[in-house]
Amino acid sequence: MSQFWIDTCWWVPLYGILGAIAALPWATGWIRRTGPRPAAYINIALTLLAFLHGSLAFQSIWNQGPQTLSILWFESHDLSLSLSLDLSVLNLGAVGLISGLSLLAQIFALGYLEKDWALARFFALMGMFEAAMSGVVLSSSLFLAYSLLEVLTLSTYLLVGFWYAQPLVVTAARDAFLTKRIGDVLLLMGVVALAAMAGSLKFDDLYEWVKTADLAPWAATLLGLALIAGPIGKCAQFPLHLWLDEAMEGPNPASILRNSVVVTCGAYVLIRMQPVVVLSPVALSALVVVGTITAVGASLVAIAQVDIKRTLSYSTSAYLGLVFIAVGTEWPGVALMILLTHAIAKALLFMAAGGVILTTTCQDLTEMGGLGRKMPATTLAYSVGALSMVGLFPLGCFWGYRLGIDFLWKSQPVLVGVFLLVNFLTALNLTRVFRLVFLGDTQPKTRRAPEVLWPMAVPMVFLAVFNLMVPLVMQRLYLLPPWQYINVTALVLLVVSGLAGVTVGAAIPLSKALARSRQRTFRIAQDLLAYDFYTERLYQLTVVGLVSQLARASNWFDRYVVDGFVNAIGFASLLGGESLKYSISGQSQGYLFTIVVGVSLLGLLMTWTMW
Repeated sequence: MSQFWIDTCWWVPLYGILGAIAALPWATGWIRRTGPRPAAYINIALTLLAFLHGSLAFQSIWNQGPQTLSILWFESHDLSLSLSLDLSVLNLGAVGLISGLSLLAQIFALGYLEKDWALARFFALMGMFEAAMSGVVLSSSLFLAYSLLEVLTLSTYLLVGFWYAQPLVVTAARDAFLTKRIGDVLLLMGVVALAAMAGSLKFDDLYEWVKTADLAPWAATLLGLALIAGPIGKCAQFPLHLWLDEAMEGPNPASILRNSVVVTCGAYVLIRMQPVVVLSPVALSALVVVGTITAVGASLVAIAQVDIKRTLSYSTSAYLGLVFIAVGTEWPGVALMILLTHAIAKALLFMAAGGVILTTTCQDLTEMGGLGRKMPATTLAYSVGALSMVGLFPLGCFWGYRLGIDFLWKSQPVLVGVFLLVNFLTALNLTRVFRLVFLGDTQPKTRRAPEVLWPMAVPMVFLAVFNLMVPLVMQRLYLLPPWQYINVTALVLLVVSGLAGVTVGAAIPLSKALARSRQRTFRIAQDLLAYDFYTERLYQLTVVGLVSQLARASNWFDRYVVDGFVNAIGFASLLGGESLKYSISGQSQGYLFTIVVGVSLLGLLMTWTMW
């Protein structure tokens, strides 16, 4: 029976596709009398089946070892096309994480979007989201992974633009799609070049090719930079990081997945491409530089945000920056540990934020306060998620931080400082948000703020309990190191940085108005962080400005040169025709004379040319 679950593991991504298809009659309005809820129930049931199926396959693989599953789906003469899946403990564990968080997010969405008229359309898109993510982590081919990443880009565009009646939502969906396309196009160039060089896009074949590859330094550099461009866009890294902030215009249940496992898929593909990227030291250095800039910069920007979802989304970019540092320093195990622990904690934080937003109909931190007494379950969930995000022993993200600091302790002490600084700033920011939302005096928008309904409370409490159990799960999966190998100094520094961040976040004065300071220096720094170091304005002055000027020049050239030349020919033809019509006499000898003269001139011209 165990082999059956392994052989049919390709069904797992299909459950999400079937859910998306099954929701179409309600999403398109073909069925109206029952309301949209049946579509939600069908998707939840299929996601539960995907989770159970993936869990049984994970248990079977744990006992039997990794396997490759190849599915022939088209064959004609010499052409044979098949889908190949890598089934390992790591891949199926990632599938379990994706389907489990997707299940909780869909149950959460039942309460969050209870009165939304497009509930069925949302669940159809969530099914497509889940199917693409499961396919990405199971695929054994870079081409298949790239194709499914494109599906994720499309799903992101549709989910961010879910409430398309709002102009700001439409703009955010467009910007998110176009920003990701920049990285996708470069990644496609890398995929095509790699297929021509290696002759195959299967990861196992690429790993064998790398052992004997002999590329020129410039070729290896261009290939490496192209391959990392896609994950930079998918993981919202500098300079393609603005889309994740704008994507917060979508519904909160989609943000739960987008900030936990969707960005993880892009990083997961990067980790699997790491043996190929190693060919280029420049690409590895670029990963470290990009990751460092994003980790530190996004952590600083998050502190100055007043929108609860945006401050958490910048924190996501910061943690993915640490993943890029780990991959760039050739420690993929550290990257995987950070991805696992961050996804679980960040999903819980966004659930808590969603409960606050639904109850108060507000996302502005300056208009909140005093919710700790009114929403105890949500307060507990946020507290557990925040503590799990910070490197406090023994909760989740502590182990990812510890592993990274241990491996970089001697070789890259500067990057150890980056890890500790990000942990400090994250603790400070999450404490600041906790004080603004759950402590202090009640504000007008939080005066009547009951606890969330059970469809939102149940997955939130369940995930809070699971966050507390993450260390036990990791111990069960043999992911925790023996105590004798733990660097005590690094452990103490990590705990101290987290406690220092919490202490500073609890001690700094916070104004509910968060008015701009009267001190010029502080006000400039405040605006610099609040507007993300003016990155968007910098784009407007450089890239967007250059493209705009080129467009104006092209428009002028087309209008006055191309169109002017064509119009001149037309005008000359029209003028010549108008002039010739007056020479028409109606006498045949005149016509014959004109023909003879024309033919004679043509003959003379041809004779002169040949001579």
